[in-house]
Amino acid sequence: MDTNTTPKQKQKPKPKLSTVEFALLGGGQVAYVRELSGEQARDMFTDLENVADEARLFGLYAADGTCMAITDSRAAAVANAFEHDLHPLSVH
Repeated sequence: MDTNTTPKQKQKPKPKLSTVEFALLGGGQVAYVRELSGEQARDMFTDLENVADEARLFGLYAADGTCMAITDSRAAAVANAFEHDLHPLSVH
């Protein structure tokens, strides 16, 4: 038995950010690319009624979670971010 061990310390929970704090986190420089289904896209934008449920789409989101664009390819979403001087990150 090893008598020189110390008990593990509990990690403090990380503080939660408010919506405003989270939006400011990227300083208007970061955008997130996330894959979504046609159904998810229609839930966000009702005028996309002709998009099939199984459609594979990609959303470009601001740091605060606001969807800025929906495209049919990851490359187009990333290009859209660069066009607006944003640094795209992928989220799962």
